Amino acid sequence: MNKQITELALKAKLGSAEFDNGIRYYVSTEKSFERFAKLIVEECAKVASVETSDNGVGEVIREHFGVEE
Repeated sequence: MNKQITELALKAKLGSAEFDNGIRYYVSTEKSFERFAKLIVEECAKVASVETSDNGVGEVIREHFGVEE
């Protein structure tokens, strides 16, 4: 799993279990899944704003998914 995705999953407090010498993540609760999704949207919005030098792009992404900064 991508390092950034793994870090966001841990930050969202998703449950984890060992699987084939790696870590398999599964959603512990609906709240943790929602937090994980919001963290991904926020990360995408940040990257879009930095890469395009246009903060408006990040805001459009946040609004589309209903995520407040």
